[in-house]
Amino acid sequence: MEAVSYIILIGSTLLIASILTSYLALRIGTPLLLIFLGIGLLAGEDGIGHIAFNDPQSAFLIGSMALAVILFESGFDTKLSSYRAAAWPAMSLATVGVAVTTGVIGVAAHHLMKLPWAEALLVGAAVSSTDAAAVFFLLRVGGITLRDRVRSTLEIESGTNDPVAIMLTIILVEAATHGWASPWAVLEELVRAFSFGAALGLAGGWLLVTFINRANFETGLNPVVTLTFALFIFASTNMLGGSGYLAVYAAGLYAGNVKLRGALELRRFHSGLTWLSQIVMFVMLGLLATPREFGEIALPALVIALLLILVARPLAVWLCLLPFRFSANETTFIAWVGLRGAVSLLLALVPVLGGLENGQRVFNAAFIVVCVSLLVQGWTIGAMARWLKLIVPPRRGPVERVELELPGNADQELVAYTVHAKSPAARGQRMPRWARPSLVIRAGSVVPPHKVKPLQPGDHVYLFSAPDRLPLIDKLFGGSRALDQDDREFYGDLVLSPDATVEQIAEMYGLPLSLANAKLTLRDLLRNEFGGSCELGDRVRMGGVELIVRDMDDHGITSVGLALEPTGVGKPRVVLFARPRALAGALGDWWRERSFQRWKRREQRREGRSGGQLTDDRPGDGVAGSD
Repeated sequence: MEAVSYIILIGSTLLIASILTSYLALRIGTPLLLIFLGIGLLAGEDGIGHIAFNDPQSAFLIGSMALAVILFESGFDTKLSSYRAAAWPAMSLATVGVAVTTGVIGVAAHHLMKLPWAEALLVGAAVSSTDAAAVFFLLRVGGITLRDRVRSTLEIESGTNDPVAIMLTIILVEAATHGWASPWAVLEELVRAFSFGAALGLAGGWLLVTFINRANFETGLNPVVTLTFALFIFASTNMLGGSGYLAVYAAGLYAGNVKLRGALELRRFHSGLTWLSQIVMFVMLGLLATPREFGEIALPALVIALLLILVARPLAVWLCLLPFRFSANETTFIAWVGLRGAVSLLLALVPVLGGLENGQRVFNAAFIVVCVSLLVQGWTIGAMARWLKLIVPPRRGPVERVELELPGNADQELVAYTVHAKSPAARGQRMPRWARPSLVIRAGSVVPPHKVKPLQPGDHVYLFSAPDRLPLIDKLFGGSRALDQDDREFYGDLVLSPDATVEQIAEMYGLPLSLANAKLTLRDLLRNEFGGSCELGDRVRMGGVELIVRDMDDHGITSVGLALEPTGVGKPRVVLFARPRALAGALGDWWRERSFQRWKRREQRREGRSGGQLTDDRPGDGVAGSD
């Protein structure tokens, strides 16, 4: 009995320490997941806690269950609209990107750590998968407002690349122990893992939703049902030869995008459970590590970490995103947010569980790589987004939406707004009866609605509305985007009608005109440019100005911005991530300038010998005063 109480006391103490430390970490900007990992290291055998934990089987079991919970919640909070915007680039990163990263890091590990090829590639496979927990946490909780396509690509990639990395790890462990399998067998394993995982996950999600909607349980029991179903889907899919990680993510994706009874309470429950899972998983993996063994492979592992961050991940991202219309800065950011986390450590445990001779070295190398990734990339995501000018001005929609389950078919939401200083509501415009607030909070105090006329900037208003009226209410409380300096830099100086033709705009502002596009409306021009899948902030150069997608609704573009003097928002910060044509042009300019400098030095030496004077004219331009 005392031993059980002792274990519970230690576990709860570590959780409390992680939670309390996270408060300080948020204030100084430290990546929380790194803090949780550090708590485990400090409490471990080589730390101040001296807790001996050397049970990789239990660690893998607990970590797999925690990751299943995290992936279910990740899918549950992902909208299908994200897939319409980013499915193909994300899937490319989740498959080809994982393979490229595995190959590059495998070659480095073979030469730096002197490992056999199968075990060296295991290092690459372990760190090839971006971590869903780290990516979702830093993007959603970190307060970074990005364009939907960039955010969706990163989130979908992190939720779907685990099956490929896991299958590669299993195949490589088999190769290290029993020899290499045929390429067709490998392909068959991958196809089965993906197809079974997706099919069984969607079927499990449908079964979960149907069960909850028809069973009419007490509200407090629904979270238990979803958790049980998530773990059942994960385990049963693995037993049938599919990818349980993909299945549980797909089940959460389905459940989060259909009508589900008690969805609000379920989201809150799974959000808290995900926090607990992340803390438990990272603290446990920190306990499992043995820092005294790191010295042997510290230097090679640091070099591998830098190669992963600066070479392997950027190369994989650049190759995978070439067919898609991402700007150079967006490609740079996606390459930088290749965070490694608990998934890499769990995969690195597979060689240990498989009894490989160098299994512990693989785990230690992966642990160092994860720490460097969280420290370098996790600490600089916000700064990188600002440097690349990818921070999107916040939208003026509701700050909170609560779906209500009302009797019958009533479709109402409780929405909360913060009144903008330049909005019609703050200027005293009379509110329609259906847009009048039910509750107003001013300076932290509740004020009866009949005593708040007129509304003041900063008031928090709550009202009931049908979802189709929200765009109209946005305009009443949100104000005009054109009035803010930060918004002008991102969305342009002027607002144009999307129904204006290219010819009209060219004549009005003296811009070059392409006859093929003359009769197109701005809406059609932008849709053609981006393949019909526009989003806010998409921009097209037209002479010396830029046309920008400024506002959209469910039916398409509603206004277009015009930047009279294009800012640095679209200018590539890292030329290597530019599209091939732009990259070729930049390399051509560099080569011409380099050739000119060589020619100039030769001429200076020649003229120095002859006593003449060299002009600044480049070859072929002629020399002033010559016959």
